[in-house]
Amino acid sequence: MIYGLTLTLPPELEQIIRDLRSAGYRALVVGGAVRDALLGHQSKDFDFEVYGISYDKLAEFLKRYGSVDLVGKSFGVVKLFGADVDFSIPRRESKTGAHHRDFLTEFDESITPREGASRRDFTINAMSYDPLTGEIVDFFGGQEDLKNRILRATSPAFREDPLRVLRGMQFACRFDLKLDPQTAAECRSLVNEYTTLARERIADEFYKWAVKSTNPGRLIEYLNESGWIVHFPELRALEGVPQDPEWHPEGDVAIHTMLVVNEAVRVADNASLTGDARAVLLFTALCHDFAKATTTEKRMRDGKLRWSSFGHEEAGGPMARGFLERIGIKSSIVEQVVPLVENHLAHSSIGKEVTPRAVRRLAMRLAPASIEQLIWLIDADASGRPPRPKGLPPGAIRILQAAHEQAVVSRPQAPFILGRNVLPYFDNRPGTHIGKVVAAAYDAQLDGAFSNANEAEVWLKKYISNL
Repeated sequence: MIYGLTLTLPPELEQIIRDLRSAGYRALVVGGAVRDALLGHQSKDFDFEVYGISYDKLAEFLKRYGSVDLVGKSFGVVKLFGADVDFSIPRRESKTGAHHRDFLTEFDESITPREGASRRDFTINAMSYDPLTGEIVDFFGGQEDLKNRILRATSPAFREDPLRVLRGMQFACRFDLKLDPQTAAECRSLVNEYTTLARERIADEFYKWAVKSTNPGRLIEYLNESGWIVHFPELRALEGVPQDPEWHPEGDVAIHTMLVVNEAVRVADNASLTGDARAVLLFTALCHDFAKATTTEKRMRDGKLRWSSFGHEEAGGPMARGFLERIGIKSSIVEQVVPLVENHLAHSSIGKEVTPRAVRRLAMRLAPASIEQLIWLIDADASGRPPRPKGLPPGAIRILQAAHEQAVVSRPQAPFILGRNVLPYFDNRPGTHIGKVVAAAYDAQLDGAFSNANEAEVWLKKYISNL
């Protein structure tokens, strides 16, 4: 639903626009701020395109209002007020090679707003707004496409940058958009250009998918329609993988996974997760069942031949790592996702009586992730099986209660015995023997051999005396 334009500029910015108009130039708000305003969201970041002026004149004009940064000169961009506001002049681009930097850029004061808009990727991003007249400048039907939830390429210039296919991926999932058939064909024509994209650019689009999506479950549908699913075999392999209908009445693993990532958004919103914390949950939800594609087979269970994916937790960790590292996701996220994938059924295997030892060891196995993050994942996983009821299974509730009792909800127990405690027993001689004792001490601590510093010291003396 489009709620109407609610785009309000700060007074100092509106004055700049008025002064530019008085000088004979036209400045329009462009890009995501207009799209977001039509959806009822007030943007804090504004990009302006100024028509009828050269770059040097624009930079000189803006200096009277504050500090300017010319770092974007090659793109015709002047940054004002530090890096908060971008003013640019329209440009023409022509592709000169296979890679994303292989463009010839031409700046021309005669470029019109229509020509400027035509180089933008999708119609929903090709709209602009005149803050002085209140006019929405929409040459390519962006308002109608936004209303009808259609993602459509603005012009044939779409084919000049294959990254636009992945931008479309995260836009479709952020704004719940259906890919226009002609645009899907354009995407398919670019399938072989995936290898020209820098890994950090691929990572940026997947990260936006993870932190900004409202309907991330459109992912596999979009990748299929665009033809780009061939570049993500872990996702493609989930399609058609059967599941036991008693536990998964929703369908195959691909259907389940897309339901789970959507439930992960609900969980993330309830927990107020943003940034990397949200990304960890969404990527874990996406990857949690990767290994079902290789482990699913029929096995006898409860006297019946049932579909089973025995061992997919453990096998899924390396698969998740391989996928995320290949698309360039930063290691601090990957290192949390992997243990969460490898333990996402802990509530099924930990037993009806969750012992302090079991929950302490679970917290250790999950590090640098946490039991709290595991509970979020279990909630999403269990809820992505309609028409089964949503919510935490009883085993997960017991784990969470025990984790609170042991104070290991957000991190494992800190070790009572460190290297500095062990060194004096070996005449302060460092070596591998110190690490071995520290590891043995922590293992004993998790087993409950001691629970405070004094008990730890007694244990350490006894342990070393027996070496």
